[in-house]
Amino acid sequence: MPKPTQQIVLFRKLALSLEGAVESAHIDHPDFRLNNQIFATLYGQEKGCGVLKLTPEQQQSFLAEQPQVFSPVAGGWGRNGMTYIHLDQADEAVIAGALTTAHHNLQQKQAQKRSPNKKSPAKSTPSKSKKTK
Repeated sequence: MPKPTQQIVLFRKLALSLEGAVESAHIDHPDFRLNNQIFATLYGQEKGCGVLKLTPEQQQSFLAEQPQVFSPVAGGWGRNGMTYIHLDQADEAVIAGALTTAHHNLQQKQAQKRSPNKKSPAKSTPSKSKKTK
């Protein structure tokens, strides 16, 4: 296994290889965004970890399959799906797959927001076309 610093370089490279991904920073930690929304960070890089924005269900699946590689972030963030990936325990395929999952989640969410088929609730405002006498 490469050293964590090499794994951090790999995490960054793989994150930036995803369609539309850019690197930015939040609270002095590198993050990776799609259309200005975060899907992954290097918040835990001092501990050799990346952080992924997964769904709670995905998080449980990743934890069950590879508990040595994934762990939930503490508190409410973790309960909402934010997940550490322990880079010194992960190979390139695992890192790439996890990043792709987080990126895909955000792509889907953004596509749903842009979809013209999304129905918005009818507004109950009075018509301004009626003339009053």
